[in-house]
Amino acid sequence: MLFFEFEDGLTAVVHQWFSWFFLIGAGAHIFVNFKPFKSRLKSRSGTIFAAGFGIVFVLSCFSWGLLTGPQLERPIEEALVFAPLSALAAVIGNQPDVIIAKLAGQGIAATPEQSIYKVAEKTGIDENILLGIIFLPDRETLAAK
Repeated sequence: MLFFEFEDGLTAVVHQWFSWFFLIGAGAHIFVNFKPFKSRLKSRSGTIFAAGFGIVFVLSCFSWGLLTGPQLERPIEEALVFAPLSALAAVIGNQPDVIIAKLAGQGIAATPEQSIYKVAEKTGIDENILLGIIFLPDRETLAAK
C-alpha cells in the first residue's frame, strides 16, 4: 500500500511497527535454516546469489543524489515545530490570532512569539498533537488524547 502512496490513516505507522514481526520471522528463518544456508553458500551460484543481494542492499542505503520524501519530512517538521506561531500562521494562510484561538479552544495558552516546541515544553502536550490542532480540521479535544 505504501508503494502506491496509500498512506491514509495508520497505514505507514502499522507498516513501520509490523516490520518488527517481519524481522523476527526473518531472523527465525535464518536460524532454523542456517545449516542449509551455509551449505548453499559453498556453491558458486549460492555465493553469487548472496553477494548480489548484499550489493543491492548496500546500494539501496544511498539516495544517489535523488531527493526523497523521507529525507524532506524531518527538516520540514523541525522547521514547523521551531518556527514562531506567527510564522506558522503565515505558512497556512491564517492570522496568528486564529492559531492562538484554535489552541485556546483546546485549553492551551500560547503567544504568537512561542513555537510549537516551546508550547509543548510548557504544557507537556506532544508536538504532533499541537500541529494536529493547527493543521487538521477541527476535531474534538485533541489535547485530551
